[in-house]
Amino acid sequence: MKYVIISGPTAVGKTDLILELGQKLNFQVISVDSRQIYKYMNIGTAKPTIEEQAIVKHHMVDIIEPDQYYNAFQYRLDALKIKNKLIYENIYPIFVGGTGLYIDAIVKGMFEGVARDENLRKELSELEKKEPGILRTMLEKYDPESALRIHPSDIKRTIRALEVYLKTGKRISQLQKQNSLSNDYKIVVLNRNRDELHERINKRVDEMINKGLIEEVKYLLDKYPEDLNAFQTIGYKELILHFKGKYDLKTAIHLIKRNTRRFARRQIIWLRRYKDAKWLNLSEISRREAIKILEKIIIMSREGE
Repeated sequence: MKYVIISGPTAVGKTDLILELGQKLNFQVISVDSRQIYKYMNIGTAKPTIEEQAIVKHHMVDIIEPDQYYNAFQYRLDALKIKNKLIYENIYPIFVGGTGLYIDAIVKGMFEGVARDENLRKELSELEKKEPGILRTMLEKYDPESALRIHPSDIKRTIRALEVYLKTGKRISQLQKQNSLSNDYKIVVLNRNRDELHERINKRVDEMINKGLIEEVKYLLDKYPEDLNAFQTIGYKELILHFKGKYDLKTAIHLIKRNTRRFARRQIIWLRRYKDAKWLNLSEISRREAIKILEKIIIMSREGE
């Protein structure tokens, strides 16, 4: 038996196809999304709704509070535990989502070989406070591959990558590659032509605003401090800056769209690293054909063919 991972950039249409497939095949979804793990962050993370989750059960969604710490290593432990439980119950699990680091955690395991150095971390943190942006510049110089997958505002992961490089002289991206891909997984990447994907992203952001994203962010800020790592998520961070008076609303919405398009590009670059992945361009095939192809892949993987 192989396990299917269905990935692709944000707004490509993963959830929509999964819901239709789920009505035909007996499977449950294990989410591979590093933002949908947070409770209350529903609209901005495009989390499947209660109605959608009633059609196909989703795991690894709404598992922690926004102020709780979580990482890819813990994700691997939790996701594989759920996978094994579902298999025991004779339910086929499908991994669905676009977080590349979480996919790596599943198919490659996690590199945990360099111990934390609290003094070095403190020095790097203080350096960033004195010269904002300096850590990003260092990361782009010393480990450009990690710079591609780590968001510029993700200081924690930036510090970790620099910590590994400064302590070992080796890039964390190189060390992580030493773990080979497991043959237990079949990766399918959904994509669309650039213009169509951008149009879908822009439309999705408008829909998020109409559904109440602004109110959702206000609600979260009433419950939690604004400097949480969870609030570095696209859509939340721009609106927080809008509330602080840095942008007007029109500018904030423009930045959400722009930053989401850039994020989608980084996702696609990351996913190209999986050389044996099956790519489906949803701009070039019909919905019916896409469903047929995915259904065949899932059945064959489940039956071990």
